[in-house]
Amino acid sequence: MNRHQLEQLVKSVHQEAYIWARQCCGFDGNMARDVLQQAYLKILEGKAEFSEKSKAKTWLFSIIRYTASEEYRQNSRQIPFLDGMDLPEPEAVHQAEDHEELLQYLPERQREVLLLIFYHDMTLEKAASVMGLHIGTVRTHYDRGKKNLKKLIEKKKAHEDAR
Repeated sequence: MNRHQLEQLVKSVHQEAYIWARQCCGFDGNMARDVLQQAYLKILEGKAEFSEKSKAKTWLFSIIRYTASEEYRQNSRQIPFLDGMDLPEPEAVHQAEDHEELLQYLPERQREVLLLIFYHDMTLEKAASVMGLHIGTVRTHYDRGKKNLKKLIEKKKAHEDAR
């Protein structure tokens, strides 16, 4: 893929790439812009090469995810969501304004799988490629994530009905 084709790719999926970067950065818009800029620089400087083993969008999303995780490691930032399997109490769930905010309470991999599949229209196979996981692992996180998100939505609804 030549430089012009890479620039066209970046332009064509920029909005969706920003949304993914924001999701990878715990919904921090400033950090997402930094991560996205670093990912684009990696591509344009040739540090990340497209080998055509996957779709271009899948490749770009992998670079963004990897760059976001690098940013967290380098700056020793804590990921702002729970890694345990325990779900939050109804009060915390009630404070979440929409389902996207509820996703923050899921473990990282469950959240990422659901975001890739539902918000970015990827298949389980593409999500596995972006995340660097085996398809069976992604299927497990997808199933658990849906079940846990359903529990969170039910807790939120029960809390709202009790008011």
